[in-house]
Amino acid sequence: MSNETYRRFDPWRPAPVEEKSRRTTLDSHYFGVDHVTFSSPESGPFERDLLHENIGDTIGVLALTSKGRVPFIEQYRLPTHRWTLEIPCGHAKTPGEQPRDIAVRKLRDEAGYAAQHLTQFTRFINTPSFSAQHTVLFYATGLTPAPTDSQLGPETPRAHVRFYTPDEAYHMVVNGTIVDAKTVIAVLRLHCGLSIE
Repeated sequence: MSNETYRRFDPWRPAPVEEKSRRTTLDSHYFGVDHVTFSSPESGPFERDLLHENIGDTIGVLALTSKGRVPFIEQYRLPTHRWTLEIPCGHAKTPGEQPRDIAVRKLRDEAGYAAQHLTQFTRFINTPSFSAQHTVLFYATGLTPAPTDSQLGPETPRAHVRFYTPDEAYHMVVNGTIVDAKTVIAVLRLHCGLSIE
């Protein structure tokens, strides 16, 4: 028998650094950037630029039609200069808009559907090395057509919806066609047998 003890993972144990100062260097509608000074007993003072969301979590919707197909939106993304296939997603229009309401709005405006069942199934940190940004994913079923706002923005003037089976979507993740992180996570969860009552 081993005398070793197993230490459970505790994400909230005391921090190994102390925050000394913080000032906002950029403030926009969706996010802000803070310049933060920390101190560590091992390495002394150091500085980082950290991103935080100003209007809440990013919300994504993994939907499944009655024909067993997932709607994906073609989006042109300026930072990477490429088109992506993504599940419907977005942010609050106002600070008081709730995640479920955002999911309802984005599913309708981007994919053209209303859902009879809408359930949150995960929340994750996008890039914890420099950002406090979280994404919440909802699973939508019982879909019916709904009026849609096809104007996504200047980068993508019209929403183009493509439909794929879960298996087709999974293979597009594996072969690198789908590269958007929230969409990859959603498709992999669906492939692993996502079932929400």
